[in-house]
Amino acid sequence: MRVLARTLTAAVGVGLLLVHAAVAVAWFVGLQWLLANPPGPATIAVAFLGVVVVAGYVGYRTGTVRLVASLDAVTIPVERAPALYRRLERLCSESQVDQPTLLFADLGAPNALSIGGPRRGVVVLDRRLFKLLTIDELEGILAHELAHMERLDTLWNTLALTAARLLVGAAFALLFPAVVLLAGVERGGAWIAGEPGRSRLGLAGYVRQVVLLGLGALFSLFALGFLAYSRRQEFAADQRAAELTGNPRALAAALAKIHRATTPREGLLAVLYIHDDRTEHRDRRLSTHPPIDERIDRLLANREVSPSERVSRLRPR
Repeated sequence: MRVLARTLTAAVGVGLLLVHAAVAVAWFVGLQWLLANPPGPATIAVAFLGVVVVAGYVGYRTGTVRLVASLDAVTIPVERAPALYRRLERLCSESQVDQPTLLFADLGAPNALSIGGPRRGVVVLDRRLFKLLTIDELEGILAHELAHMERLDTLWNTLALTAARLLVGAAFALLFPAVVLLAGVERGGAWIAGEPGRSRLGLAGYVRQVVLLGLGALFSLFALGFLAYSRRQEFAADQRAAELTGNPRALAAALAKIHRATTPREGLLAVLYIHDDRTEHRDRRLSTHPPIDERIDRLLANREVSPSERVSRLRPR
């Protein structure tokens, strides 16, 4: 019985190895054919851009709907905040943004985020902001979010992430035969050795891990570039908000108050918030937002302008 069990275990191992090898060979043959008949660089570029634009735009539209639904937000009635709506109407008239839907929700901390672009956008305010900020400070927050919408920041972020995923996916596709074959050697070898339940990290396992770590490092490089771009977006939105309101000190005061009252936000949603407290606790290169003190310093360097001066400076960037 022991010999029979040992034989069956080895047979399973050989079968696993053969299946993985067959998949790897088939994929490799397909890659060989593709490399032997490569499309022109222009065709590759057009196809890549087409996939990025279509996939990114679909993700942008569907993601916006899902995100609003997940926040359990409700519309802010005009009669509850008439002064805020008057400020919003004026800001929209001076920018290239249609008046967005104003929602309030429990974001877990006093914060704000914008969803969508200059048409059919949404601004979500945490309920705590209405107690924490003055009307001038709330106007600064609204202007900041409108600036993101005016610049199509959410769409550009979605396209950038889509492009990064496609590039990493293409790299993985090139290395897929090696990854599959090495996985077959590792798993099949364990069965052949009679230890299918044990994790045996031999040479094949180490090489496979190195390949996967290399792909992870490639994606990390793209992620660092995206985070740096996101921080520049925040500076640009702050500057545009200062131009729209003519009152940079109000936005600076709002950021300071939010900073003191905010706990760190985690996950991809952090890129949408007006403030990310992680800048004070971790490597700033890993944050979606620049340091709050730097943002405040830049805002305070702007002098307040009169309405007539503001009109002459209000040009979309």
